[in-house]
Amino acid sequence: MCSASTSPGSRSETWRPPPCCLKSPNLHLQTKQGIRGIWTQNAGRFVRYQFTPAFLRLRQVGATVEFMVGDTPIENFRMIERHYFRDKLLKSFDFEFGFCMPSSKNSCEHIYEFPPLSEDTIREMVLHPYETQSDSFYFVDNKLVMHNKADYSYNGGT
Repeated sequence: MCSASTSPGSRSETWRPPPCCLKSPNLHLQTKQGIRGIWTQNAGRFVRYQFTPAFLRLRQVGATVEFMVGDTPIENFRMIERHYFRDKLLKSFDFEFGFCMPSSKNSCEHIYEFPPLSEDTIREMVLHPYETQSDSFYFVDNKLVMHNKADYSYNGGT
């Protein structure tokens, strides 16, 4: 389930992206402060996000990951996510889910702590949509089991 909420006067935002198995081709998110995101899933493991420039000024974003486990238990489930603007690494995140029971539906909330960005970097990211990208690597017992790619626009979807 996707949701967005803000606290009045706060720069922190909670945003829950759609689970990777969502079948809807487009999902629109809007907050009280007018920060919008549009999620689009294309063929394969690629996701395109569109946000307003205000998203780049947030310090924290909460994301809930939902997933289902098949008949076999999963040991040491881990996600490593790296975000880039052009060829520069902005931030790397490392989340551990631990043990997951077989035939279970699971959700886990992660808090993304964003690095401060210079005004020049923010301007460049807004002016060059989709040059901000991320790779998400999913591991079970230290073996890569899935790789997702995403790109981001911060110009409000124009």
